Amino acid sequence: MSEMVFQTNLERKIIENEEFLNKAESLLPVLNESYITPIQLVEVLPNKKKIHGWEVRSRDSVEQLSKMDFGKGDQVILDFGEHLVGYVTINIAPVGSPPDAPLHLKLTFGEMPIEVAEDFSTYNGVISSGWLQEEVVHMDILPGILKLERRYSFRYMKVEVLATSPKYKVQFQKVVCKNVSSADLTTVSKLEHSDEMLQRMDQVSIKTLVDCMQEVFEDGPKRDRRLWLGDLRLQALANYATVKNNDLVKRCLYLFAGTPDDQGRLAANLFIQPSVIADDTYFIDYSLFFMDTLVDYFHETNDLVTLTDLWSIAFKQIENSLQFLDSNYLFKGEGFFAFIDWAEGLHKETATQGILIYVMKKALSVAHLVNKSHKLLLEETIPLLVEASKKYLWDSEKQLFVSGPTKQISYASQVWMVLAGVLSAQKAKETLEKLPSTDAIEPATPYMYHHLVEAYLVAGDRESALDRMKTYWGGMLEDGADTFWELYNPKNKSFSPYGHHLINSYCHAWSCTPTYLIRKYNM
Repeated sequence: MSEMVFQTNLERKIIENEEFLNKAESLLPVLNESYITPIQLVEVLPNKKKIHGWEVRSRDSVEQLSKMDFGKGDQVILDFGEHLVGYVTINIAPVGSPPDAPLHLKLTFGEMPIEVAEDFSTYNGVISSGWLQEEVVHMDILPGILKLERRYSFRYMKVEVLATSPKYKVQFQKVVCKNVSSADLTTVSKLEHSDEMLQRMDQVSIKTLVDCMQEVFEDGPKRDRRLWLGDLRLQALANYATVKNNDLVKRCLYLFAGTPDDQGRLAANLFIQPSVIADDTYFIDYSLFFMDTLVDYFHETNDLVTLTDLWSIAFKQIENSLQFLDSNYLFKGEGFFAFIDWAEGLHKETATQGILIYVMKKALSVAHLVNKSHKLLLEETIPLLVEASKKYLWDSEKQLFVSGPTKQISYASQVWMVLAGVLSAQKAKETLEKLPSTDAIEPATPYMYHHLVEAYLVAGDRESALDRMKTYWGGMLEDGADTFWELYNPKNKSFSPYGHHLINSYCHAWSCTPTYLIRKYNM
């Protein structure tokens, strides 16, 4: 796992903007609630042909649950039929003699079958095992209602009886999840598509988005439950195409703008509870995307007040990024952090260069409305960055962009130069067509695959865009996804940058964009 996500910037000082934070607080959404009960009892069995080596089989009807007696060592797995984000309540009654000892239960929640099949004690990844969803509880008084205070993200729930006593057993008479989201699905126009896979892809994308829409746009309701700038940018696009909760985008923008550090930097992510806290992780690409997200929001809403309020802090991210350029107007590998993608060994200089150009062009599209001096700076600097990219980063022999000291070829480098408009549409199409026949570093996440698909569309290659979507997100569907995942590598389905796929998030914000791509580009 890259050290970039374990950054510590302990010397930084946060300069809170109380006005912005108050505006964000005024936009706190009311969560919509629905009450969902399980649809069946299942068992999870080994099957090497299924993703992660496990498959779900129906065991019994859910109506039988309240008639079953459970003693020490017994367990049951409940299938709720869909991915949920919420709070579980279980009505429990004793059977037999009066309970002469506490009931000791273990509850395990899984977005995927593997999470209720494998023992969490085997986990040895680099991210805290505290994110693995399990809870051990005692109940001293029976009958009673077990109401879990912690929010869980799951489809499957395993209930294990660790102990009763020899004199009594228990029955689980009612199990319900209070499902929560700030999204209102009644606002979404239904997509009628002749292609069944795209129809399903759209539905699962929206479900992924909705389950990540809580008090902010979370990156994943299982893990990390944070507001990340890179995820926010993509969630906002999907939101505009579907649920149109634009005030939630506005709230998130003001939260970031309310928590810069003493250098004017915006953190890559925010913690929301117990109060808004800026993480001490900083990515150049994510901070630049604040401007992109702000401009997209303005184009969607024509909210000039918010654009004007947040313009200075958004432009500060561009100014900070320009400080990392050398005399040739190029990023070098030392001194800056960028995320770009989880692809191992990826050199990120050229992709970051493309993102800077892309964002500066986006800023230029509205700069005349807010700041004439910034408009002039953008007009002067963008051509210098484009020219430097063509002069120093384009390999005329390979007809591809290269990055870093080894002149590495990657999808990320080509994609961001295409999205930045450094190449003509025809040249962009030709460049992307070359990649499969090279040893280019491939995308590792749905986040990067989104940008690849959009690059194909910008270059006018709808066929390749559609093929990638069906291979990638369609592959997740074929592997059983009912929300789209944080990570998916069709060639290595156990891939995880965290050391173990148990900790991966299987409902993740940056994976929700097929609905945007399908609807915006009429795919």
